[in-house]
Amino acid sequence: MIWLLLIALAALGLISAAYLAGLPRQGYTLFAAALLFALAGYAVQGSPDLPGAPRSAVEISDAGSEAVIRARRAMFGPDLPPSRYVNLADGFARRGRYGEAADFLNLAIREQPNDAEAWVSLGNVLVEYANGTLTPAGAEAFARARAADPDSPAPPYFLGAALLRRGELADARALWAEALELSPEDADFRPELAFRLAQLDAFISASSAANGPPQ
Repeated sequence: MIWLLLIALAALGLISAAYLAGLPRQGYTLFAAALLFALAGYAVQGSPDLPGAPRSAVEISDAGSEAVIRARRAMFGPDLPPSRYVNLADGFARRGRYGEAADFLNLAIREQPNDAEAWVSLGNVLVEYANGTLTPAGAEAFARARAADPDSPAPPYFLGAALLRRGELADARALWAEALELSPEDADFRPELAFRLAQLDAFISASSAANGPPQ
């Protein structure tokens, strides 16, 4: 029952974002991707007794791979195109071929070790390659992205998304708050990110209410 409630909350959040909060049409995909990440996190954390729960999280992520790529591109800026290897990796990631995508991203990093977008993309690809699990290699990729571009909101945002899928809601929330703080005031994606953070807060509150007080 709580699963249906959370789906309803997600749908209501998207409707509210579009019609009440004035979320721009171009932000729908990014916002929907964030809701999918949150639902995937609940699938892992909230229903560990269901055999299909981890697999559901992976399927949700696969369906949203295009949205993930668009969100990453928005945060790094359309005026700063990715390297040719990142573009090639995106093509393989869209088809779910994460091993080949990782190979191209390693070439991108070998060519330009401080390519923060390549590191973020590698982190995302490694999470998918591990069936939605944040491995040490994935965590290292996000850490290298943060070191390469400490002012970019993308590394904390996507690391937070990976932690959501692991059910670490508080840590994910802290990283999304950091991503919002790093976002320029005039960034097109900032209003959507602020709304996603508020939606995550609502999701955390709903999850806490569903679980009840500690025994």
